[in-house]
Amino acid sequence: MKFAIMGSGGVGGYFGARLAEAGEDVTFIARGQHLAAMQQQGLRVSSIKGDVVLNPVKATDDPATLGEMDCVIVAVKAWQVREAAEAIRPLVGPGTMVLPLENGVEAAATLVDVLGEASVLEGLCGILAWREAPGHIRHAGVDPFVRFGERDNHSSERTAHLKAVFDTAHGLNAEIPDDIHVAQWSKFMFICAMSGIGSITRAPIGVTRQLPETRALIQAMLEEIDQVAQSHGVAFPADAVSRAMQFIDAMPADSTSSMQRSIMAGEPSELESQNGAVVRLGKAAGVPTPVNAMVYAALLPQERAARNELPATHEQG
Repeated sequence: MKFAIMGSGGVGGYFGARLAEAGEDVTFIARGQHLAAMQQQGLRVSSIKGDVVLNPVKATDDPATLGEMDCVIVAVKAWQVREAAEAIRPLVGPGTMVLPLENGVEAAATLVDVLGEASVLEGLCGILAWREAPGHIRHAGVDPFVRFGERDNHSSERTAHLKAVFDTAHGLNAEIPDDIHVAQWSKFMFICAMSGIGSITRAPIGVTRQLPETRALIQAMLEEIDQVAQSHGVAFPADAVSRAMQFIDAMPADSTSSMQRSIMAGEPSELESQNGAVVRLGKAAGVPTPVNAMVYAALLPQERAARNELPATHEQG
């Protein structure tokens, strides 16, 4: 299959490299130093599942030069999804699948707004990975998985074929869940709580899950997300919160989320699409989310500063 990877950081770089390693036709869409390094030295993935080196590697910063793809994997930051959707228009034909692998729960709807309903799948992934240096991806934790399906959960030949292709790749597990929305919100639940607690404490998950005070905050965030999901029609099982906490407890102790790493680096983060989304979606459904609202409010000044959006201040006195 012909794949384009829109966003070639930890997620896109890892899964794209595994597909290329398996013999698929993969082109990475990147920019800046990361693109230059890939074009000059290839793409290197250091992984607990075995290293991958692609040299040469197909990479470009101009999607319009590539023609129609069989599948476009969207793995940009959540706030970049609309811009990415516009950029990949030339890649999307009648038979193209567009697979978002984002941390939030709103990416597919944004893609549909730009590209139309027919091409867009719902999807998610699990991996602890990041771009360690230009041209170099580090996969340090979590057995990588992708889960995807049609937005209305019907079975389709195209998703079955896509799963069969993923199944040939080493170092990942692919699944078509019975209910993609339950799977998506289940991932969102634990990553949002992990991101929120890590971002306000600046501590890895091994610390915050052990301290009773911060563990209580994690638990409260999980419970609020559970209530918001159910208010939006997600058929969560009764033990969704305990499952999410079990996943958090199983993470490597030094784990941090991508949102936390962005915030600690003073960069724009996925705050709006994670804890901010819980607050926004909770308000829409009349569900109170006081803990997520506190986390969101506490992080908002730094987020606005990272985006150069702080209001002007005036000295008092």
